[in-house]
Amino acid sequence: MKKVMVGMSGGVDSSVAAMLLREQGFEVMGVTMKLFSDEDIVEAEKEGKTCCALSDVSDARSVARRLGFDHVVFNFRDVFREHVMKQFAESYLSGKTPNPCIECNRHVKFDKMLRRALELGYDYIATGHYAVRAFDEASGRYLLRRPADRSKDQTYVLYSLTQEQLAHTLFPLGELDKSQVRALAEKAGLVNSNKPDSQDICFVPDGKYAQFIEKFTGLGAPEGDYLDMAGNVIGRHRGVICYTIGQRKRLGISLGRPAYVVRKDVSANTVTLGEEKDLYTDSLLAEDVNLISVPEVEAPMRITAKTRYSQTDQPAVLSKAENGLYRVEFDSPQRAVTSGQAVVFYDGDIVVGGGTIV
Repeated sequence: MKKVMVGMSGGVDSSVAAMLLREQGFEVMGVTMKLFSDEDIVEAEKEGKTCCALSDVSDARSVARRLGFDHVVFNFRDVFREHVMKQFAESYLSGKTPNPCIECNRHVKFDKMLRRALELGYDYIATGHYAVRAFDEASGRYLLRRPADRSKDQTYVLYSLTQEQLAHTLFPLGELDKSQVRALAEKAGLVNSNKPDSQDICFVPDGKYAQFIEKFTGLGAPEGDYLDMAGNVIGRHRGVICYTIGQRKRLGISLGRPAYVVRKDVSANTVTLGEEKDLYTDSLLAEDVNLISVPEVEAPMRITAKTRYSQTDQPAVLSKAENGLYRVEFDSPQRAVTSGQAVVFYDGDIVVGGGTIV
């Protein structure tokens, strides 16, 4: 009997994933990852969070007990703090806008948890992500494909998966939609069948990124100059970490017309404001690129790409650039392409790969 370790957040998706694997004959163990200190979790609960709080451990354990498999808690606080929380803070301080969910997948779920699973003699790990993992006989490569429920497609945050990781990972929900998952949970009498989905960054439950960064690093965000597109000083900003590219609201300045954050310069401590049209670009460079469906991009490749989780992917050409970077040239200009965010490449439903926008 094959053994699978299921990452259980306490939510309905991972619970149903575990249930399905149990029904398919796998020997299942549920794992909830402790990612914060106790004090952090209490603060998250005060904010009404539904991810990684103490109540989630209880929900995951209740599901495991009802379905008849073991449940344990792994303490991954150190790796989460170093590779997710610290990386998030440092990226913002350097003027970038990171995606911590991608870093959590890269360093915690599909690295630390997978290595722990293999050490303990498990064949696979599994999660409640909406994605499809397949093996292509022709190329001899594992593929990552979009799920049946395109509205819940989570392949954008999974682009960093390696061939080795995909070989040992299962996504049981890939062929289901969310309504089916909730119906299965309700039928099975799972305690979390109607539990709402988590929306916020788990360690910043109130969305106050600047406050988190200042508390985490002990570094303040000094005020600086707002500039217009010509480089003229037009006002004062609250600190570079308080803004992201494309932001329009909460700028604290009135110019008599809509204004958008177009650029951030950490070294000069300036934020440049412009018009909507100033947000568009037709190309980008990406670093730390991971390729899944192909081993190399030897010639320019027609793809679609998206630069934000919620964006519809857009037609583009992917090619190699200098110094290990990759270039994406879009057929039409794209709005608010942001340094530090991910760009993910697709060939139809197949994830070609992805990287971090320079």
